[in-house]
Amino acid sequence: MAGCNVPDIKHFDPDAALETVVRLFWRQGVASTGIQDVVTATGLSRSSLYATFGGKQELYLSALRRYLELRSQPMFRRLAEDERGLPAVAEFFDGLIEARCSGEYARWGCMVSNAHAGADNSDPDVRAVLDQHHRELRDAIYAALVTAEHQGQLAHGADPDASADLLALLAYGVNLRSRAGADAAALRRTVAAALGSIGIGAAA
Repeated sequence: MAGCNVPDIKHFDPDAALETVVRLFWRQGVASTGIQDVVTATGLSRSSLYATFGGKQELYLSALRRYLELRSQPMFRRLAEDERGLPAVAEFFDGLIEARCSGEYARWGCMVSNAHAGADNSDPDVRAVLDQHHRELRDAIYAALVTAEHQGQLAHGADPDASADLLALLAYGVNLRSRAGADAAALRRTVAAALGSIGIGAAA
């Protein structure tokens, strides 16, 4: 009918709403975030949220997948495809520390690393996202190290496979320590020591 205003729960941008939810869960963690926090942050009603995304756990899972797709995977692709080898690895860690310790998301850590440390990782669907993130992070580092090996940049005896495992775990450490307030300079010293232990301390 002309002139009638019929409410429609789809009169919002689900993509923009989900991005708001990503930031909320990322900053606060899922355990500390109630559905009312989501309502307040997005400006949406509970019925709109439930109808579009499902309950809190489904919403969190959607947010976690979005984080992986839009924030983690582009970084992993750049690292894996970078033909510089060791300088690409050093630059990856430098950028990680910069992002974690300064700017808009300083001290938020990594949403995926935060999930590793939280009780929510007992959910099989959440664990699948965490496993995918770890696999892609580790594979990207491994690809860069294989490139480095082909270019003669690795120290004698350095194993790209084992080194990729080491550096993937170091990335989680950077994420968690930065969230706890670690100083960027201290993190860079730790990274330099780790890189140096496999013969790539001068790669930056």
